[in-house]
Amino acid sequence: MSGNIETDACDPLVRIENLRRGYVQRRPFSGSEYTIEALENATLTISRGATLALVGDSGSGKSTLARCLALLEKPSAGEIWFNGRNLLELQASELCAVRSQIQLIFQDPVSSLNPRMTAQEIVAEPLAIQKGGTRNQQRECAIDWIVRVGLPNNCIAKRPMEFSGGQRQRLAIARALVLEPKLLILDEALSNLDLANQECIVQLLADLQAERQLTYLHISHDLRLVSQIADEVAVMNEGRVIEQQPVAKLFSSPKEDYTRELLLALPSLESICIDRSA
Repeated sequence: MSGNIETDACDPLVRIENLRRGYVQRRPFSGSEYTIEALENATLTISRGATLALVGDSGSGKSTLARCLALLEKPSAGEIWFNGRNLLELQASELCAVRSQIQLIFQDPVSSLNPRMTAQEIVAEPLAIQKGGTRNQQRECAIDWIVRVGLPNNCIAKRPMEFSGGQRQRLAIARALVLEPKLLILDEALSNLDLANQECIVQLLADLQAERQLTYLHISHDLRLVSQIADEVAVMNEGRVIEQQPVAKLFSSPKEDYTRELLLALPSLESICIDRSA
């Protein structure tokens, strides 16, 4: 649990306000310092049980924002409100519980899965870290999630390199969800998959969202995919969120020139079928 604070179901699960994150660099010859601003007053909201897609060119600040939200990096300034609490004001003792409620899935599961551990050990590890139940309970819970994400239960003793790319991503999803989080951040998590595996994972995520009322932040360059999975889209450019709209409205009536340029880069905008209502 992230605390006993009562929250209105209509309030967004996530509210990020004026978030800044700078990185200090040194010039190669003089050694003088300068700061690169990866985030500049970035602001967005994510509704409970919804999917927000975050799009923009490489280097626009999408992954930096995700790492700040997942508490992997500390912002220079701003506020991150999650489930009614400002994460940047919490004590260290409170952050552990909150971290279990925000899980991050990376683009390449190989780099995030310990090659020496079995599938069962990988999925059970977060429970061991959080001291969730006995070892047998952790094992049974891990096996349950392995099966729930569509992997056979006879694979629990296999190691990551024995799985296909799609299976490894399912394993990463199981590990992320074993702690029953409220928010799942997917940082280009589908971009390395072929279309068949991508469609299967998209359906799995949709089923899990409906079943468990999960909230997703989906970082992607693939606007075709975004049009299919997102409720809202936030567009980032040079460290700022320049607009956030419902997906159908953004595709039909973008406010910013930069967003129009992104949409014009699609092979055929008219071929995108959007089933979400504005």
